[in-house]
Amino acid sequence: LFLSKYYITISLLPLSAYISPEYAFDGVCSIKSDVFTFGVLVLEIISGKRATGFYPYDGKLYNLILYAWKLWKVGEWCQLVCCRIGENHEAIERSIEVVLLCVQERVEDRPTMDLVVSMLNGGNVSLPKPKQPTYFIIRSSESEASSCNINISITLARWTSNPKEREPTMCLWC
Repeated sequence: LFLSKYYITISLLPLSAYISPEYAFDGVCSIKSDVFTFGVLVLEIISGKRATGFYPYDGKLYNLILYAWKLWKVGEWCQLVCCRIGENHEAIERSIEVVLLCVQERVEDRPTMDLVVSMLNGGNVSLPKPKQPTYFIIRSSESEASSCNINISITLARWTSNPKEREPTMCLWC
């Protein structure tokens, strides 16, 4: 019998990175709120970065969405892409454009989920140019960063005879 102890940290503030602006500000859930969340999740997959983090560009720190938009705007979107994502540059660039459309601040500027699927599948759909996100926070330095965390300790007892199963493993993207 091996007793293992795991610690789970839940950070409440960063959850807003996945919530559409209309829900975050007005408590209104629109038909395109899920499109926003989907865009954030796909952006995390493409970049291998967390939506809740801040990333340096131009001497400032930006959240992932604005960081992606800045890189895309100047044609440096390759800097955003996770090293394990592959080599199909045309598909990756199109995916980034679709993601940037999904995370538009205004509901009417976001595509429907049907259109998103069609665009990602390479459908013959011309993409409008994404507008700069305005909903997101820009930090001028890391010293301004703060967070609110709640720590929860969970103790689990489990039976194992395999020493490799005694400790949890962490999966890192890149």
